[in-house]
Amino acid sequence: MVKTESLQTFVAIVATGSLSGAARRLRLSKSVVSQRLAEMEQTLGVRLLHRSTRSLQLTEEGAAFHDLAERIVSELAEATTAIAARARSLQGPMRVAMPLSFAMLHGGPALYPFLAAHPGIRLTLDLDDRVIDLVAEGIDMAVRIGRLDDSGLIARRLTGSRNVVVLSPAHAAAHGMPRRLEELAAHPAITYSNRRPAEEWTFETAAGLRSVRVKSRLQVNNGDVMRDAAIAGLGIAMLPRFLCAAALAAGTLVEAPLEAAPPPGGVYAVYPQNRHLSAKVRALTEHLRSAFGDPPYWDPVGP
Repeated sequence: MVKTESLQTFVAIVATGSLSGAARRLRLSKSVVSQRLAEMEQTLGVRLLHRSTRSLQLTEEGAAFHDLAERIVSELAEATTAIAARARSLQGPMRVAMPLSFAMLHGGPALYPFLAAHPGIRLTLDLDDRVIDLVAEGIDMAVRIGRLDDSGLIARRLTGSRNVVVLSPAHAAAHGMPRRLEELAAHPAITYSNRRPAEEWTFETAAGLRSVRVKSRLQVNNGDVMRDAAIAGLGIAMLPRFLCAAALAAGTLVEAPLEAAPPPGGVYAVYPQNRHLSAKVRALTEHLRSAFGDPPYWDPVGP
């Protein structure tokens, strides 16, 4: 099969009338140009050019082949230009998955200016707290939060994320403020059913990671409901700061001053390994990184 660069070289030789002229146009050595021509003639099994010390002339086969080669090279250049323009203008369909609560508070507001700037993108946004199969469901990119498992996906960190143990002032007044990890078991807990095991909370201590068993009063698969239940005084909850920052600022929730904190995590853009990373996905990843900041705007203390 004739290579594309060989076709381009042949067209340049005919256009300039010499091997040296083609070499200058293509910014190659004359020997490379000559080698490409020889390889192409060998592949085709015909001589394309009559060579003399003073000139090059197309053979009959060469003239017929040149018309076809020139058209192919021209169409390839047009296609390359069109694809480059399409990449710059960021057009076409795009499917993104994001946790529901995060999207409502932060992901959606970050996406709106991106879509306004790129009207050619047709976005399908899949909002679900469950971990979905990106390949099976045709997802171009997903936003995931926390500590990532070794899933075989490609991940890029967008910003930091940290969890805190929170409770309402009313619950603290009635049940006391937990300060030591072992005190957590004495409080009714609001737990997240998408985390397994839901009743096992992990903390980073000087001696390493430590797991603490809590007792669920309410177990739910949505962070907004967990936060609101904690505000209502139903128990303690471990929540990401992106979800409870406003409640902490308003004083409807307070952070338990525990002796250890949950291990820091992150907010990540993840992609299937076997899928080409399009210009749209790359641009959205960079946009989200810029929009969230690092440390993120909802957590000025940082992870």
